[in-house]
Amino acid sequence: MKRLLLAGAAAALLFAAPAQAQSPDKILNSSYDIARELFAAINEAFVPAYKAETGRDVTVDQSHGGTSAQARSIAEGLEADVVTFNQTTDIDFLVQQGFVSDDWQSEFPNNASPYYSFPSFLVREGNPKNITDWDDLARDDVEVIFPNPKTSGNARYTYLAAVAYAKEEFGDDEEKIAEFVGKIFDNVPVFDTGGRGATTTFIERGIGDVIITFEAETRSIAREYGEDSYDSVVPSLSLLAEFPVAIVDRVAERRGSQELAKDYLDFLYSEEGQRIAATFGNRVHDEKVTAEFADQFPEVRLVTAEDVFGGWDRIQEEHFASDAKLDQIFGDR
Repeated sequence: MKRLLLAGAAAALLFAAPAQAQSPDKILNSSYDIARELFAAINEAFVPAYKAETGRDVTVDQSHGGTSAQARSIAEGLEADVVTFNQTTDIDFLVQQGFVSDDWQSEFPNNASPYYSFPSFLVREGNPKNITDWDDLARDDVEVIFPNPKTSGNARYTYLAAVAYAKEEFGDDEEKIAEFVGKIFDNVPVFDTGGRGATTTFIERGIGDVIITFEAETRSIAREYGEDSYDSVVPSLSLLAEFPVAIVDRVAERRGSQELAKDYLDFLYSEEGQRIAATFGNRVHDEKVTAEFADQFPEVRLVTAEDVFGGWDRIQEEHFASDAKLDQIFGDR
């Protein structure tokens, strides 16, 4: 500031021009497949709030898909300033590729997870197949819909939740666990690449008796297509699904968008951002908003990746690496 004052108004303009050029008015949020409507609402609220606070007009563009595919796209050149994923391992992939700082989980509250959900079920009205828990998905008369766990973070949570249930049923008997999860996989007639494709298969194509997806999505489907046509079923046990967010440092630093990127992700933790997330069926951390929506969220016993599997690093190694347990169970399906 002293330099600018000493140099005078003309020099101040010269200094200000590059700073403005490095402060873009547009960022790209790379997000998971079924979050289109959520972030359309978030962006609609964020843009005027940011304008009121800063006087700046900004735009937030979106890119959606399976988060593993989104992460690979960023590594291959998609210029996303922020990611709002549904799986920690996909952000860790970007850390390994040098796009995200290795301490990203400490940069925002709750391990950089502004809201959370878990795999849940949506069945057709009246629940004609009487589907109440994970073991029903392995029955011969039940057709199950969820996306490909090779491409969808949503489906990886489904896979892990099914394994967690099987572990409680069969203990350490890996053969029985694999057989149980394999039966569920055998009951899937088509593996779409992402959660939104699976929703289309279940709703618009009328395929399947039950769709497994995040609780937030089951609520959104019922709300959009008619709550009198579908019933939500919360299983006895499910896996906590945190929705991690991060600044894509390599992109943001080059574009000068770090400040806007951080303000955008901070908005997700604001009372307004938390209320929007809850409106779309997500469970949130803000105590006031949680109390406001308490009657809309039934109790469920949630287990964590750390408690059941030893954490995400171990999950990646034992389940999702090439030729690991998922590959062995998924086989040629």
